[in-house]
Amino acid sequence: MLKSGGVVQHDPEDASEVEKLVAENGKLNYRINIMKRTASKSDPNGMVNILGKLEELFDSAIKKAFPDIKDFQVVVVSTTPNFGDYQFNGAMSLSKLLKTLGKSLNPREVAAAVQKCVPPNEVIETLDLAGPGFINIKLKASFVQEQLSLLVTRGIRPPCGVEKKRVMVDFSSPNIAKEMHVGHLRSTIIGDSICRLLEFLGHDVLRINHVGDWGTQFGMLLAHLEDRFPNFAEETPPIGDLQSFYKESKIRFDSDADFKKRAYACVVKLQSHDPVYIKGWQAICDVSRREFQKIYDRLDIKIKERGESFYQDLMKKTVMLLEEAGVLKEDEGRKVMFAPGIAVPLTIVKSDGGYTYDTSDMAAIRQRVHDEAADWVVYVVDLGQSGHFETIFACAEFAGWLDRKKTRVEHVGFGVVLGEDRKKFKSRSSETVRLVDLLDEGLRRAKEKLIEKERDKVLTPEELESAQQAVAYGCIKYSDLAHNRNGDYVFSFDKMLEDKGNTAVYLLYAYTRIRSIARTANVTDEQIKKAAADGIPLSHEKEMKLAKLLLRFPETIVRLTFDLCLHPLCEFLYEVSTTFTEFYDVCYCVEKDRTTGQIVHINMDRMALCEATANVMAQCFSLLGLKPIQKM
Repeated sequence: MLKSGGVVQHDPEDASEVEKLVAENGKLNYRINIMKRTASKSDPNGMVNILGKLEELFDSAIKKAFPDIKDFQVVVVSTTPNFGDYQFNGAMSLSKLLKTLGKSLNPREVAAAVQKCVPPNEVIETLDLAGPGFINIKLKASFVQEQLSLLVTRGIRPPCGVEKKRVMVDFSSPNIAKEMHVGHLRSTIIGDSICRLLEFLGHDVLRINHVGDWGTQFGMLLAHLEDRFPNFAEETPPIGDLQSFYKESKIRFDSDADFKKRAYACVVKLQSHDPVYIKGWQAICDVSRREFQKIYDRLDIKIKERGESFYQDLMKKTVMLLEEAGVLKEDEGRKVMFAPGIAVPLTIVKSDGGYTYDTSDMAAIRQRVHDEAADWVVYVVDLGQSGHFETIFACAEFAGWLDRKKTRVEHVGFGVVLGEDRKKFKSRSSETVRLVDLLDEGLRRAKEKLIEKERDKVLTPEELESAQQAVAYGCIKYSDLAHNRNGDYVFSFDKMLEDKGNTAVYLLYAYTRIRSIARTANVTDEQIKKAAADGIPLSHEKEMKLAKLLLRFPETIVRLTFDLCLHPLCEFLYEVSTTFTEFYDVCYCVEKDRTTGQIVHINMDRMALCEATANVMAQCFSLLGLKPIQKM
C-alpha cells in the first residue's frame, strides 16, 4: 500500500492478491459448509457416495452462478459411457426459474454459467457442455483407483453422510391361531429387506410384528379350549394342530347358539384380564409363536412381536385424548373421526362401546411417534390398505400427534401373488397355500435342479444341503424383490430356478464362480489387499467400466431409501454380474500354460477387482436376505 497526502492508495498487485485470497476463502468456505453439514452424521470411514458428491458440487456452482435462486433441487444422473459417467441436466429447469425472475437465459447459457462455477475437486476429470444444456461429467481415473483400493482394503462400508434415525418397521403380521400362508410372504420378505437396508445404513431399527393376538375370535378359541382341555389353567394344553383347533371352534361358533353365548362370555373374561383366561390365551399364542418362528428361522427373519394386545390399555387413553381434542363425532351411536379432505371416517368407538382396528392403529401411531420418539415409521402392508393408512396418517396429523416435517410415516404397499394362470395364488384344492408347504416345495425343486446340474457329484452332503437352502429360499425372496413391489407378480418355481437372466440362481452361481478364482489360484486375502493397497491401474476399458459400476453401490442403496422400492438393487446386482463377465472374458486374471495347464502368472490387480466384485455382490445379497455360499 502507498500513502499520498494522508490517503491510502491500493497497489494493483495488492488488489490482485486480495482477489486471490477472496477466491481461496470462497473455496474454503464451501468445503467447511459441506463438512458442517456432514460432520455430525458422516462416518469418515464410510464409502463415498459419488452421485451425492457431484450433487453437492453442482449445488455450490448453482448458488454461485445464480444466487437469487433458492432451494433448487440438483439433478445429476448416471449416463452411458458415450457421454461420460454422469450428467447434470437441470439447466432447462433453471432457465425457466430465471425467466420468472426476469432473466432470459437459454438452457445452454445456463449450463455454461454453472459449468464455470463448479469448484475444484478431486472427483471430476472433465465437464463437457452438450446439446441444449447438458453437462457430461467424467470421473478422474485417480479418484476411481483410490476408491476401488479402499473398497478392497477396508471392505464394503455404509455410505458417508447418512443421518442416523430411529426407524420402526411394521411387517409380516400373521394372526394367532392361523397358519402363515402365501399372503404373508411379500410383507415378510419386503419388510425384512427394508430393515436390512436401513440397519446397514446405520439407522436404529425396531422390527415390529403386529400380530393379530386379540379380539372376539379368542372367545370361541377359549370356550373350545375349556371343553377340550378342562385343566388348561393347571397344565399347558397339548394343542397339536392349531389350524384344526381353530376350524373346530369356528364350526361350533357358527352352528351352536349356546357355544356362541359362552364364547362371548369368554371374551369379556379375557378383556377383564381374568388370570385363568389370560393363561389360556397365552397358551394358544405360544403354540402359534412356535410355528411362526419355524418359518422365520428358515427365512432368516428377525422380528420382535408387538401384537394388538400390546395396545389394549393404550386405547382408553387414545379415545380420551381424541375426545378432549374435540375431534370425535357421534354417528348412530358410534364415535367416528373425520380427517380434512377424506370422506370415510375412522370408527374409534363402536355403538356397543367396543374398540376397532382403527382405534388400535391410532393408539399404535401415537405410541410410536410420541412414546418411542420414532423419526420414521414404515408400514409394510398390501396395497389394498392404502386408503386406510392415508386416513390413519391424516387423522394423526389432525389430532396433533404427527408432524410430517419431523416424522416420516409411510405405507409401503405391494401387489398380490398370482399363480401362473395369473389368478390369485391358490393350491390345487383352491385353498390358500400354506407358507410351510411353499418352502418345502422350494427345497424339493432346488435339490432336483442341483442334481440335474450334477452338483451332488462335486459337493459334500453338507455343502449340497447348504446350496439347496441357498437356492430354494434365495429364489423365493429374489423373485419377489426383483419385481416392482407396487405391482402383482406371478409365482413360478420354473422361472425362479432358471440359471440364466436376472434370477437368484444365476447370480448365486456367478458369485461362487468369482470366489473360486482366487481359491483355485491359491491367492490369499492378504495378498489381494496388498495388491489393492499398492494401486490398481485399471488400464483396460473393461476394468475401468467394472470399477466405476462397483463404486455406484453407495448411491444405489441411498436412493432406495427415497421410496423403499428394492428392485433397483436387484437390477444393480445383475448389472454387476454381467459387467464382470465382460471384464473376465477379455482380461486374464490367471494365465496358464496351454500345454500343461500350470499357472504361469497371476495378475494381482485384476484379482483385487474380482475381490471387489464379490464383496459388492455379497453385500447386495445380504441386503436382499439371500445367503451366498462359497461352493455350489
